[in-house]
Amino acid sequence: MAKTKQFKTESQKLLHLMINSIYTHKEIFLRELISNASDAIDKRHYLALTNAELMTDYSILIELDEKKRLLTITDNGIGFTEEELVSNLGTIARSGSKEFKEGIDNADIEIIGQFGVGFYSAFMVAKKVTVISKSVNSEKAFKWVSTGSATYTISDADKEDAGTIITLELRDNDEENEENYDEYVTEYKIKDLVKKYSDYVRYPIQMDVTKYDYPEDKKKEPIVYKELDTLNSLIPLWKKNKTEITEEEYTEFYKHQFNDYTEPLKVIHTKVEGATTYTSLLFIPKKAPFDLYSEKYEKGLQLYSRGVFIMDKNKDLIPDYFRFVKGLVDSSDLSLNLSREMLQKDKQLKKIASTIEKKIKSELEKMQKNDREQYNEFYKIYGINLKYGMYEGYGINKELLQDLIMFKTTKSDDYVTLKEYVEKIQKDQKHIYYATGKTKETILALPQMDLLKEKDYEVLLFLDDIDEFMINILMKYEDLDFKSVAQGDLDLIDKSENKKLDKLNKEKSSLLEALKEGLEDKVSEVKLSKRLKDSPVCLVSGEGLTMEMEKVLQNMPTGQDAKATKILEINPNHDLFKTLEKVYENDAEKVKEYAKILYNQALLIEGIPLDNPVEFSNLMVKLIIESNK
Repeated sequence: MAKTKQFKTESQKLLHLMINSIYTHKEIFLRELISNASDAIDKRHYLALTNAELMTDYSILIELDEKKRLLTITDNGIGFTEEELVSNLGTIARSGSKEFKEGIDNADIEIIGQFGVGFYSAFMVAKKVTVISKSVNSEKAFKWVSTGSATYTISDADKEDAGTIITLELRDNDEENEENYDEYVTEYKIKDLVKKYSDYVRYPIQMDVTKYDYPEDKKKEPIVYKELDTLNSLIPLWKKNKTEITEEEYTEFYKHQFNDYTEPLKVIHTKVEGATTYTSLLFIPKKAPFDLYSEKYEKGLQLYSRGVFIMDKNKDLIPDYFRFVKGLVDSSDLSLNLSREMLQKDKQLKKIASTIEKKIKSELEKMQKNDREQYNEFYKIYGINLKYGMYEGYGINKELLQDLIMFKTTKSDDYVTLKEYVEKIQKDQKHIYYATGKTKETILALPQMDLLKEKDYEVLLFLDDIDEFMINILMKYEDLDFKSVAQGDLDLIDKSENKKLDKLNKEKSSLLEALKEGLEDKVSEVKLSKRLKDSPVCLVSGEGLTMEMEKVLQNMPTGQDAKATKILEINPNHDLFKTLEKVYENDAEKVKEYAKILYNQALLIEGIPLDNPVEFSNLMVKLIIESNK
C-alpha cells in the first residue's frame, strides 16, 4: 500500500522556486539527472572496492516514449532504501533549507547540484516524476511518486537489480509561453543535450539511436533501425591534451562539475610526470561562494586515482589560503584500496599538495605580472583570503604570500604591491607607512596624516579589519619596517626640531600632567606632538595593540577586554595650545575640563564611541556660555 507523505513547508517553497525561478534554461534538468546517476554509480563503485560482489558494468540508460511522452533515466548505481528516498527526496536541501533559500534570494545559486535539489529540476519539464529504486544494501525496492505539489507517495516496488529508474511524464505544451516539452522525448534533442552538458561523464550514457543502412542501389530507401549506442565520449576532460580543449569546454565542465552558473575566472590545467605523477584541473571561481568565510564551507579538491573516484573534497590537497580554488586531482600513484584515513597520511598525496600549492602561487604571480586587470578582479574577490593566510599560523606562510598582497594608497586608487611601493619610495623615507580607516577619504582627513602629506609620502591604506594584524606578523619587507601613522614616533622631523620639542615637553610637563590627571586613566600620556602640522589634537596608540585593532577585537566574543594604550598629542604650534597655557596659568583645575573636551574630540575623529556623551555635551555647553560672559 502506498504511503502519502507531506513535503516540509520550506521544501514546498523551495520546490516552487526550483521550478519557476532558479534555472534559466529548462534543458538543464537532463544534466542534473545524469549527474545524479553518475554520482550514484561512483558511490557503488567505491563500495565495490572492498566488496567485489557489487562490481558490475556501469551504465546510464535513457529511454524515450514519444507517444506516452515519457522520458526514463536508469542507472545501476548505489540505489535508495525507503528511508533514503524519504530523507533525500522528501526534504529538499536537507542540510539547511533556510540557508539555501537565502542563497537564492542573494542570487547565489550554489545550492544547485546538492543532492535532492538538482533532482527537482525535473519538475520544470515534468508534471509527474516516478522513482523506482533498490539499494545495494536492501533486498526490497521502493517507488517514490510526486507531481511536485505538497505531497509524495512511497510504496513497495518490483525491481531485481540495484539502481534507480527515474521516469518523467512531461508537461503539456504551453503555446502561450512558447514552451515545447515534446522535444525532450526526441532523439536529436537528447543527443544534443548529452553532448553539450554530459560528454565528460565517465560512465556510458546509452540510448536506442536511429541508424541507417544505405543500399548500394541509391534508388532504394535506406533501412532504418534502432541500436543501443553510447552518446558520450567517455574520456574525462582532464585526460585530454590541453591543446585539444576549448575554453567553452573548460567552462561547461566547470559549471557542471562545481555547480556554478558563471564561467571561471582562471583555469589551471597541469600534467606532472616523474617522482609523482598526476593531472590536476583547477578553477578559480569568478564569484566567491556565499559561505566561503563561514564554518560550514568545505574546502578541498576532488580526488581520483586512475580515473576512479576516491573522495569529493580532500582538504589535504589545498591550503586554507587557497580554499577558494575548486578542481580535481587524478593520480595513478594512489592505491585504490586505501581507506580515507590512510589516504590522509599518504606521502604521495602530500607531495601532490605541495606541488599544487606552488603551481597556484606561480599562476597568480603570472597573472599579476602579465594580466593586471584580471589579477585586480581576482584580488577584489579573494585578496582578504590571502591576507588571512599571511596572518594564520603565526606567519608561517608570509614569505610565500607577501608578494601577492596589494593595497590602495594615498596616491593611487589602483592596487599596489609591496614591491611596487618600495620601488617608488622616497630617498629620505625610512619606513613603509600605513594608515587604517574605512575609506580613503576618512584616512586623508586624519590629523595624524598632516606631516606625511607635507612630505608627500605615499601611505598604504588599510581598509580591511585583518590588515593591521597581518602586517604585525609580516613586520618587515625588504628590510623596511612598517609604521602606523597613528602609533609611536614617525621619525619625520629633523634632529634639531626633535630636540626642541623634547625640551618643550619638559618645560610644559606640569601642564601636560594636569591634562592627563583630568583624563584619569583614559590615556597613558599627554604630550606635545611631533606629527601634527595643522590639526590641534589627535590620539595615537602606544606599543602593541592599536586603536583599530582594539575595535576589531572588542567586536569578537572573546575580545571584550582588549585595550589599546592611548596617548593624547597636542600640536604645540596651534593656537589651542596657547589657550591651554593661559587657562592653566589662571585656573589649573579648569584645564582638566578642557582635557576631557579635547579627548572626546579626538575620539570622534578616530570614529570611537564616546565614553560619556552626556558629559561631553554638558562641557561644550558650559564652555560656550563661559566664553560669552
